[in-house]
Amino acid sequence: MAKLSTDLERAFLSPVPAPSDGEVLTQQLVSLREILQLAGERTFGFLLAVLSLPSALPLPAPGYSTPFGIVLLLLGWQLLIGAVTPWLPPRLLKRTMPRSQIQKIVRTALPWLRRIELISRPRLRPICTTRGGRLGLGVAVSLMAISMILPIPGTNTIPAMGIFTIGFGLLDDDGLISLAGVVISLMGLAVTTSILVALAWGGNSLLDVLRAWLHP
Repeated sequence: MAKLSTDLERAFLSPVPAPSDGEVLTQQLVSLREILQLAGERTFGFLLAVLSLPSALPLPAPGYSTPFGIVLLLLGWQLLIGAVTPWLPPRLLKRTMPRSQIQKIVRTALPWLRRIELISRPRLRPICTTRGGRLGLGVAVSLMAISMILPIPGTNTIPAMGIFTIGFGLLDDDGLISLAGVVISLMGLAVTTSILVALAWGGNSLLDVLRAWLHP
């Protein structure tokens, strides 16, 4: 089975398709359905990793955290209920992304993907393959997806990194990497909670100031 870095490089950076190389996506707009077709048997892990990648990288990808977060939330719920293969609404599958934007993301991500692939191997497999293990991963993915959906600065990157790491672990049934993703997700939950508390506290303080000004 080809590695994620190989699949992405072949699909988005190969100039000309070769008969034995698999699918190469050369159109200007790439749909989620076409990305899903690249996944083969590793659909859940592939989708989690690929859809969280734009928000996980230190690369501007405006406008994708919320829609991709919605898709990731659907995937997290399906992990929770024990689904073997993911289902996505046809409307979401038609959503497109410019190939040029995907190429920038893939070029930035490839060195990091290859480093992780050097240490990724099947281990602690029950975390990735059993009902209980996938339920726990589904909870983490769902919470981080909700954080990505929030249109608030600072609530996207760490949660996306958590989802990416969980998905990467699922690709090779590497429970240790998926566990690392859960730890990152807990960090993301702490950051998101802190930001929301700060915003709520700041909003209440502003209301107090306005009341004092309007009613001296």
